[in-house]
Amino acid sequence: MLRLFWLIVRWITGLWPRLRSLPRKAAVTLGAPGPDQPARPERLWHAMLVVLPLALFAAVLMPQVTLVMSPSIEAYAVRKSPGPIIRGDYVMFTLHHAIAGPKPVSVTKHALCLPGDRLTMFETPSPLKPSSWDGHYYCNGQLLGVSLPLAHNGMELSHMKWSGIIPAGMAYVGSTHPRGFDSRYFGLLPITSLIRMERIL
Repeated sequence: MLRLFWLIVRWITGLWPRLRSLPRKAAVTLGAPGPDQPARPERLWHAMLVVLPLALFAAVLMPQVTLVMSPSIEAYAVRKSPGPIIRGDYVMFTLHHAIAGPKPVSVTKHALCLPGDRLTMFETPSPLKPSSWDGHYYCNGQLLGVSLPLAHNGMELSHMKWSGIIPAGMAYVGSTHPRGFDSRYFGLLPITSLIRMERIL
């Protein structure tokens, strides 16, 4: 009990010097040129005129911006852009796959082949792994990408082996990056699962 009493006494005596210095710190905060000089509130207001608009801008804009971490997409930052998805649009979706880890991740790609387009796939022997095949994907005759047998971490990859007219409500998503992980591997996605995005950086 005596020890507790002395701890309280020491805390109170240590608090007094800090309380005495508060007016001086407040003066500096309010724009005084020094701790022993009168406050200049106009300096504080000038600073607030700069800081508050920036803070408001960040509070409104930042929650709407998504940073693109994948090197397979040329954008660094995107934001939602409501409207119908057309070929070439940026789209964001949730990826559930072992290559992404145990938890789903948000991924940004391009919508490359849409309902009514013809998706053609043919296979060739893979030069990267014996007895494996690479899939070549074309949309209306234009090359979209070529699959690889292995991911960058050595994980074996299987590729989509479907060809035909893209059905209503579905889309092929991807990028031009040779190591992009996209519909080459996980197949077509429902358009309802895609969010249209626009590049801002």
